[in-house]
Parts: sequence; structure tokens; C-alpha cells
Amino acid sequence: MAELLEDGDIYFLYRPRVAEQHVDSLDEVQRLLVVLHPWQGRHLRLLVVGRKRLPGIDEHDRFWAFVDEVVARPEQLHETLRARRYPTRTRGEREQPATRPAAEGAYVIARHDDHTHLAYQLELPLHPGPAQHGLSIEPEASYIVTVKNPEAPSPPGVGLRGSRKVQLPAALRAKFHGRRFAPLDPPAFLDHPGTEVVLVGAAHDASAELRLDLDAEVERAERSTIFGDLRIGRRERPVTPLFEGTWA
Repeated sequence: MAELLEDGDIYFLYRPRVAEQHVDSLDEVQRLLVVLHPWQGRHLRLLVVGRKRLPGIDEHDRFWAFVDEVVARPEQLHETLRARRYPTRTRGEREQPATRPAAEGAYVIARHDDHTHLAYQLELPLHPGPAQHGLSIEPEASYIVTVKNPEAPSPPGVGLRGSRKVQLPAALRAKFHGRRFAPLDPPAFLDHPGTEVVLVGAAHDASAELRLDLDAEVERAERSTIFGDLRIGRRERPVTPLFEGTWA
């Protein structure tokens, strides 16, 4: 049985590409965002998934992600999640559409043998559709998650550079023991913007794999919704992906 390290609410959002007011496929998505809200803390972590979708489970995909922001209040994420307008030299004023909520549920971070897992189970949408399939958001899934040592080199074209690289406290740096990667233990690695992780598709049935009751976790998550927890209004963005599973 896996050892529970952390649990909380999980929210998935996607941002359309510039000037794409309506999304019909993953090609029109710029970013997949994941918000983790631990139940034992008041802070929220915003993660960016590099491939715009979650790793495939059956393919055991390995995808890079990083912590973009850690905030104490949901209002501090509004600038990142809202629509933005900016001028360009050749095309006039352009708009970056607001993020769309795609799914919500409960997550756990657990230690399993010598590695760690990030697993979740959805509460919404009740019936995943094209949006969730395109983003590879499954009703339930588990991923092996490792943290990259910021002192280790990254492959060309991958990883954060310069001032965006994380500055970890000494206690967390010591967890690497000179290795390039370490398990996500403790989850406090995620409390530092710039932390880079690798997610590896592991299992569809996370509850059975980890022998944890994700149904009970979702029941706890029902107290929160993406609109109440992140303080975002339903009128500010399309919500059909969250409730109907369709692109918007």
C-alpha cells in the first residue's frame, strides 16, 4: 500500500492560442495548466505541462512540467488566467483568450516503494468528452513523478533557463544526493516556482495500483469547485468543457 504524502483539490485548465476564440482541437491550445490546492495548506500551485496534454498511460509517455506560480490567495492567479490584450507591430492589437476550465477533482501524492506518484480522480465532467480526450485527462489516472535537480544540465530545448530556474533551500537540494532526479518527497518541492518535474504515465486505475481510496478523496473535494476555489466567474469564460466535455 502506498503512503499518502499529500491530498487536495486539482483543477485542469487550458488556454487557447492567440486570437483563437473557439477551440476545436489540441492544435488550437497554447497551454495546459494544472492547479493543485493542498487541503493541509492555503496556498495554490500553478503547473504548466510542456506538451499541452497529460502523458499517455498506455504509452508510458514521459512529459516535462514545471511550477509556474505559488500563491497564497486565488486572486493572485487572476492575471495568469484572464484574457489579455497587447499590441503588435504587424497585426495591431491581439487578444490572448482567457483560460477554460476543463476538469476538476481530487489528487494525492503518494510514496510507492522507491518512487512517488501523482494520482487523481475527476468529479467533473461527469462524462469526459472530446476536450478531455484531446488533453489526455482521464477519469482516473496515476503518474510516476520525479523532480529534476536544478544543478543538473537539461537536454537542448528542454527546461528552464536563467532567472526562471528554481532556487531550492538546502534541505531540499540535499534530497538529490548528487543525482539528476529525486522522488517528489516531500511535496514541498512544488512550493517553489521553477521546480521542474517529469511525469510518466503509470496506471488508469490509480486506486487499485496505490491501494488508496480516491472515491473518498473526491467526496472531500465536492466541498470545493474551480469557480469558488479560484474565485473566477462563470461569465468570464466558456464553461462547457467542464460540464459537457466539449471544446470551447
